[in-house]
Order: sequence, then C-alpha cells, then structure tokens
Amino acid sequence: MAELTTIPMFPLSILPLPGELVPLHIFEPRYQQLLQDAENADVSFGIFFNHTINTEKIGSLMKLESVIKRYPGGESDIIVKCVDVFHMDTLFRTFKSKMYPGGEVRFWNVNELELAGGKLGELFQEYLIKRKITRHQGFFSIYSIAQELSMDISERYAFLLADEALRERLLLTKIKFQMHLLQREEVSRDVFHLN
Repeated sequence: MAELTTIPMFPLSILPLPGELVPLHIFEPRYQQLLQDAENADVSFGIFFNHTINTEKIGSLMKLESVIKRYPGGESDIIVKCVDVFHMDTLFRTFKSKMYPGGEVRFWNVNELELAGGKLGELFQEYLIKRKITRHQGFFSIYSIAQELSMDISERYAFLLADEALRERLLLTKIKFQMHLLQREEVSRDVFHLN
C-alpha cells in the first residue's frame, strides 16, 4: 500500500481525470495563497472530490499549468493539469501554517498515458470521424478517451474506481451510446429536410 503524504487541498465538486486540463477561477484569499505557493515553489495540490457519492474519498492531484489572467483584487484565472489520483485518509482545516486546507493522501501512481486496447481504440477512432474531429495524436489513452466522451460526475467516479477490464467496458458502452445519438441526430436531420 502507498505511503501517506500530506499535500495542500482544494475541496471542489469536480473530479478531473489524469491528463485533463481544468480551468479554475481563484478568488478566496486562502486559495490565492495556494496559487502563490504553486507558482513560487512548484507545489502540487489535491482537488478532493467534495460530493456525497465520494464514499471512497478520492481526489485528483493537480499541477499548475498556467495563469491566464490576474485581476486587480487578487483573483486569477488559471489552468491546472491532473497528474495523479489519490485516496484521502484525513482532511485538515489548514495545511501546516497556511490558510488553505491540507490532507493526508495515498497516491495511486496512475499512468496517464495508459493506452487503450485494440477494439476500444478502433471504435473511438470511428467516433472521432463521425464527430468530424481530425486533430488528434493517433494513439489514445483510456483517460483521454474518457475526457472526450463528456462523462458526467457519477460516470467519472465509477470509471476511476473500476478495474482495467471494467473501465474498458464502460468506455465501449459510452462510445456506442454516443454513436447511437449521433446516428439518431443524422436521421432526424434527414427527416427534417424531407418535410
């Protein structure tokens, strides 16, 4: 089992997936302080998934990618990237002598570039063609596929907690459902044009 590590924490009701870029608007003074630490000391922080369905107490480890805009009052628009997932053992009101929260976590050490299997990769390729998405790397990780499929919060949660085989089945089901919707959309467009 992974060892406990104490990290800064930002409880939010979002669940970023490994490799995902997330925009955040920072306005509370305690999180402005966290942003300063992330910039000045290259500090990673956790986004604890603050939701009633999170019985497993998981969250996402984030790294600051860029500051998009700074406002006169100290607020900022930033982009962060999920680099790992964690299980949280304990949430603290403050992290060391800082204003922002902290938590004791165990990192999962996920491989954000874990490649998708043959059938999943092929079906996802078809899906991208149907959606007319042409700019992509040519190879897909299971996490980049999950991000592209606009999974809702409960689907993301189930996806992260699933084992490898179940993750692939969940993604295959979601792609097939999305392709069905695209097909129905095409049919309705054709019917509309006929009238």
